[in-house]
Amino acid sequence: MSEILRVLKTFIAYLKRPDLYPELGRKIVKNTVNRGNAFKGKEKTNSWAASTAVTQKEAVAMLFGIDIDPFRTSYADILKTADQREKECPIKMGGPGALELIYYACEFANAKSVVETGVAYGWSSLAALLSLEKRGGLLYSSDMPYLAQDGDQYVGYVVPENLKPNWKLFRFADKESLPKIFTENPSFDVVHYDSDKSYNGRFWAYNELYKHLRKGGIFISDDIGDNSAYQDFCESNNIKTTVVEYEGKYIGVFVK
Repeated sequence: MSEILRVLKTFIAYLKRPDLYPELGRKIVKNTVNRGNAFKGKEKTNSWAASTAVTQKEAVAMLFGIDIDPFRTSYADILKTADQREKECPIKMGGPGALELIYYACEFANAKSVVETGVAYGWSSLAALLSLEKRGGLLYSSDMPYLAQDGDQYVGYVVPENLKPNWKLFRFADKESLPKIFTENPSFDVVHYDSDKSYNGRFWAYNELYKHLRKGGIFISDDIGDNSAYQDFCESNNIKTTVVEYEGKYIGVFVK
């Protein structure tokens, strides 16, 4: 699909969804007036992240006192099936990230309520749900519809049916989804951010999520090297964060 055709198809899809008009307006501004916003402070933050980053295994051991190695063997069959599901999927979305970090954050926090932004295939959702189901907990997820790909039916594709009763999925932009989620549940044990990559989008969401994270809860953000929003957020709130290097990208994590 050419870029022009993709943009046109996306625009038409937005016009058919009045509930998404606020996000359409934000995207128009982001891609015109604020085009440089996505990469604001990127060089600064990548230098900072590279100087302090540790491995996922080291981070989980330091923060939670847990060895991550049992995860892959304990859930080998589930992960194998999920991998097969991803390969079968006709729509290309984001692959698995640092699953152990998410799973053991939920274990350490004895999580009963988790909120995440960004779902795609549902790998991060799967990691959280594997922990939450032990305690009858709930995962609240915010994920924009895949308007240009006709891929809505594949969101969360790797999540098995038996885990879905513990999952509530909100199909709007974060600025619409998160207020709805916080109305249903005002306090969370773990938050995981992996959606809007722009500086402004991240900084807004970080502050909202942080307000609804309980004391002692775990905050995780993927792709913090895209811009300096995460670093600036942590510095402005005097937060000491751990940076994880994973497959050439950086993840931020801290205990509130």
